[in-house]
Amino acid sequence: MKTKYKILLAIILITALPLQSCDKKQPDTKHISKDTTGHTVKTRFTLPEGYTRITTEKNSFAQYLQNLPLKPEGTKALNYDGSEKQPNNVYIAVVNIDVGEKDLQQCADAIMRLRAEYLFQQLKYDEIKFNFTNGFTAQYIKWRQGYRISVKGNNVNWIKKYEQNTSYDEFRKYLDLVFTYAGTLSLEKELTPIQTNEIEIGSVFIKGGSPGHAVIVVDLAENKTTGEKIFLLAQSFMPAQDIQILKNPNSQNLSPWYSTKIEDTLETPEWTFKKSQLRKF
Repeated sequence: MKTKYKILLAIILITALPLQSCDKKQPDTKHISKDTTGHTVKTRFTLPEGYTRITTEKNSFAQYLQNLPLKPEGTKALNYDGSEKQPNNVYIAVVNIDVGEKDLQQCADAIMRLRAEYLFQQLKYDEIKFNFTNGFTAQYIKWRQGYRISVKGNNVNWIKKYEQNTSYDEFRKYLDLVFTYAGTLSLEKELTPIQTNEIEIGSVFIKGGSPGHAVIVVDLAENKTTGEKIFLLAQSFMPAQDIQILKNPNSQNLSPWYSTKIEDTLETPEWTFKKSQLRKF
């Protein structure tokens, strides 16, 4: 009888203990606002103590990124074909921007998409241009005028085919073509190298190549006492998938924020960058 009671008591004590899995989830919610209206980057994520969010200029690319719309908390990132992105534990939020129906909007493409969407909203059509990997410059302003790009091997030319079309649908068709012929190799060459102390919202960590990868800074804060800056990163990946706000795999207390205190490398959940691979538009 004594043995039976001991077993029963042990079961009661075990079931009364808190589950460790709940503790493991705490870092994921440490810097998430309890305000249910937090549906943008700026309003969803809170700051560690001692930090102040960078104030952005009105109508700037930085302001656009800070105010990227987010899907409801807990939303799963999906691939272009509707399947769930794997691994599914590398991100903290999903940006509410479509990925398209083709396997095109991958890492560098997502960054070009964000840059182009911002310029489109600001009516800066002549600034929307990206280089193909072979060096050809695809200018959206010509696409609007009815020109289309003919690609035959390495020969790429503009051909007048249609009347002017300024619709958003045509803008998206232009981007799909850019995504087809541009990538990390071409985007890396277009961007300007900067030091980590020059980091700003819109800066990009990028490694051109096959494989290559790129992530973009979408928010920034600073400790006025120490001068240390922290930032949030967004990415897409392969296959084409929803843009995600990344977790920080190396600091549960800071995650999803990253620190500019980088010795040699920046480790993100799916790629490790050298600090020398930081660029800006």
